Amino acid sequence: MWWCNRGGSISTEPRINDRIRVPEVRLVGPSGEQVGIVPLAKALELAQEYDLDLVEVAASARPPVCKLMDYGKFKYESAMKAREARKNQAHTVIKEMKLRPKIDPHDYDTKKGHVVRFLKQGDKVKITIMFRGREQSRPELGYRLLQRLASDVEDLGFIESNPKQDGRNMIMVLGPHKKKTEAMAEAREAQAARKAERQGVSATDEGSEDEFLADEAGVDEVADDAPAAEAAPAEDASTEAPAEA
Repeated sequence: MWWCNRGGSISTEPRINDRIRVPEVRLVGPSGEQVGIVPLAKALELAQEYDLDLVEVAASARPPVCKLMDYGKFKYESAMKAREARKNQAHTVIKEMKLRPKIDPHDYDTKKGHVVRFLKQGDKVKITIMFRGREQSRPELGYRLLQRLASDVEDLGFIESNPKQDGRNMIMVLGPHKKKTEAMAEAREAQAARKAERQGVSATDEGSEDEFLADEAGVDEVADDAPAAEAAPAEDASTEAPAEA
């Protein structure tokens, strides 16, 4: 017996309307109501009446389950949901930080700052202590350094993998207390808060600038209920000027 493989990709799109090739279907209405088992022709007639598509949603059922819906709108909403899910999908990343057993205090603070940032982002951190020369005979130096670092960041992470010797290196893995999704959500909220704050500061600056320009122009605000200025008494026009001597 000869087998022929024609190749080609298998479509994952559901069958709709005239592509459905069965004598009858179990029909679901546009609002999710159960219509029952009806002939295919009747289901297509109802789809045309509602100006919707007849979509096969459960092809393996007997008879297949079909629903009346706007298939174009359905595909668009499904694509948006998938896009949002990919956007919020969190991938755990393992960062690596390398230290020396006799690290300088300033360098230690710098390295610890990086570890803190990685843990806040929800990432794991692989800490590697590198031994050189005679340092290999004193693994306790590396162990104490790793324990110190773990203690300094215990509010952000925990020891996921205890220190272990690997050739000339000693390795420990720190895991974050927060999940990646939580860290991403907090980062987005902080970014939105900073943006709102910047917009608020800009509005305040504009108001201050207007007040400054008004002051420079000598414009003063006058209350509505301020009393009107009294007019100076007019001179008596009938008074004659003294005659010249």
